[in-house]
Amino acid sequence: MDINKLIESVKDDLGQVEREIFGQLHTEIPLLNELGQYIVSSGGKRLRPVVLIVGAKMFGPLGEGIYKAASAVEYLHTATLLHDDVVDDGDLRRARKAPRAIWGNAASVLVGDYLLAVSFRTLTLRGNLTVLDVISHATSLMAKGEILQLIRTFDTATEQQYLDIIVHKTACLFAAAAQIGAAINGATPAQQQALYEYGNRLGIAFQIVDDALDYVAERDKIGKPLGADFKERKVTLPLSRLLHVARNGEREELLALLRKDAIEDRDVLRVIDLMRGHDVLPYTLAEARRYAEQAKLGLAALPDCREREMLAGLADYAVAREL
Repeated sequence: MDINKLIESVKDDLGQVEREIFGQLHTEIPLLNELGQYIVSSGGKRLRPVVLIVGAKMFGPLGEGIYKAASAVEYLHTATLLHDDVVDDGDLRRARKAPRAIWGNAASVLVGDYLLAVSFRTLTLRGNLTVLDVISHATSLMAKGEILQLIRTFDTATEQQYLDIIVHKTACLFAAAAQIGAAINGATPAQQQALYEYGNRLGIAFQIVDDALDYVAERDKIGKPLGADFKERKVTLPLSRLLHVARNGEREELLALLRKDAIEDRDVLRVIDLMRGHDVLPYTLAEARRYAEQAKLGLAALPDCREREMLAGLADYAVAREL
C-alpha cells in the first residue's frame, strides 16, 4: 500500500489526534507554546499515531481514548527529539533549525520534560493499567538507549551494540504504539504481543534505513546534512559494517578520521567512497528488509482484515524510501 494512500485513509482520525496534540500546547506560558508548537508542527508523517490507530481499528471503532493515547505517544516521541538534539548538539531537525539552536538547551530540555509529563497524565486519566505499563516500559527503554549510545565507543563498537541501541531508542516506541491501541480496544494478550513484536521489528527496519540515508541523501530528504552521523561519531549500522569489513589500512584510516578534532565534508566523502567499495549500503538495506519481512510475517497471528494489510504496507514503506 502506498504510504500517502495509507495516511489518506486515516486522515480524519489523524485530524482528531492533531486537535488533541495542539490543544495541550495552549498554556499561559508563551515560550512553552511557541517552542512546543514549533517542534510538534515541524513535519513527519505521525507514523507512531498511525500504527496505534490502525492497530486499534483492527479490534473495533475508535473513541476518544484512542485519539488521546495517540497524542500521548506523539508527545513522548517529540520529547525525545528535544532531548536528543541537546545531547547530540544537533542544530537541524527535519530540515529546520533544531529548537535548541533557537531557544537554547535549557528551554528545549524543560519543554521536553513538559511534553513527557503531559503524555503520562493523558494516559493516566484513561485509567488503563496495561497502557500505562507499556508506555512506562518504553520510556525506561528509551532512556537506557540514550545512555547506551553515550557510552559506546567507535573503536570497539559492534553491530549487536547498535541493534541494542535502536531497539531501545526507536523500536520500542513503535512497539508500544502498536500494542496500546489494540489494548484499549479489547485485543487479547496474545494479539497485543503480536502487535508489539510487529512494531518492534518495524521500528528496527525504519531506523536502519534512516541511518543508511545519512550517507546518501541530501538535507532536503532527511533534514540534516550528508554524513551528520559520522561527524557526530555515531556508529550506526553502515559505519559499524565498514569498520568490520575494512582492510587493516582502511580501518586505521577510519579510526584516524573519527579521532579528528573536527570531521570535514571531505572526510565524509572518503567514508562514503569506502562504503561503496565494500557494498556496505546493500548489506545495510538487506538487514532492514529482513526485519521488515519479520514484521509482516508476525501479522499472520492477527485477524485477516484491511488493517492487517495496512500494517504490512507500513513495513514495505519503511524500507522503500529512496537511497
